[in-house]
Amino acid sequence: MVRAPVPAALLAGASAVLLLLCSFQVAFSLSIGVNYGALADNLPPPAQVAAFLKENTFIDRVKLFDANPVFIRAFAGTGVSMVVTVANGDIPGLAKLPAARDWIAAHIAPFYPATNISLLAVGNEVLATSDKNLIAHLLPAMRSLTAALAQAGMGKIRVTTPHSLGILAASEPPSTGRFRRGYDRAILAPMLQFHRQTKTPFMVNPYPYFGYTGRTLNYAIFKPTGGSSTPPPMDAVYSGMKRLGYGDVEIAVGETGWPSVGDADQPAVSVENAASYNGNLIREVNSGRGTPLMPGRRFETYIFSLFNENQKPGPTAERNFGLFRADLTPVYDVGLTRTRVRRFSSLMPVFFTVIN
Repeated sequence: MVRAPVPAALLAGASAVLLLLCSFQVAFSLSIGVNYGALADNLPPPAQVAAFLKENTFIDRVKLFDANPVFIRAFAGTGVSMVVTVANGDIPGLAKLPAARDWIAAHIAPFYPATNISLLAVGNEVLATSDKNLIAHLLPAMRSLTAALAQAGMGKIRVTTPHSLGILAASEPPSTGRFRRGYDRAILAPMLQFHRQTKTPFMVNPYPYFGYTGRTLNYAIFKPTGGSSTPPPMDAVYSGMKRLGYGDVEIAVGETGWPSVGDADQPAVSVENAASYNGNLIREVNSGRGTPLMPGRRFETYIFSLFNENQKPGPTAERNFGLFRADLTPVYDVGLTRTRVRRFSSLMPVFFTVIN
């Protein structure tokens, strides 16, 4: 079959459109993680959630607050990366290698590698509990679990533990950031050495929401005020790490977010501010710009949280950190759904038909 020559103008136009579409796809190939909490009585089954995230969103990582086998199994075959969490109360026993082996055999081995478990979080904000027994056994448990994973042939699973920003004694300006005395050299320095040796991230849970003032609100929700649009906690953490000689260790964000509904005495809690914080956070994380003190760095980041959780105790805001409602509709649009890309991608066959 002889094909008629395609006019150069048409080829150029089609090429331009294809380039635009490809650029559009790249621009929306976002990467972000979410915390998947389940303190609610109205959430869809985990298998439905896993399918929804894979097929309809750009969310490619989830972080669990436990090692619930139903949730872990639900993500098998999805490719979505998962963080599994060891309960705080289990930490003392896991400081011994035999117990760590048993825990891995019971909670990780049955699901890996079908479920893409990439991180094991040992407890959550253990230092903030001030429990001396837990704190004393935290790093030994991290070491034992690392050894148990390696012995089981699962050495690709990294081990970390999330910290609240309560580990900081000073954070403003960020360049003066330092860790609390007593925690810095006795606890955090050996832990940072562990992270350096194992090439695993030091994980923190920065919540500008809990520390904003009227003066700092725009800064907290990533609205530029003449300087960087990145809130300062990450640089303060980095300064504390650098002060101890560990500025090279990777940092990950285990939790961060902003609620969309609050009580009457919380005027800064709104859909607009939640969308501003999380939307700009997603853009910053994917930009690769880093922070003023860490230019070019990328941070593995998990937004809190995937869903509004109607059974969480405390103020109204605690039940309204979710990106999605229980019916899987977005609470607000931060560009995480694939609808836009699919709509534009559906035009591509038209252009191929024209030029073929």
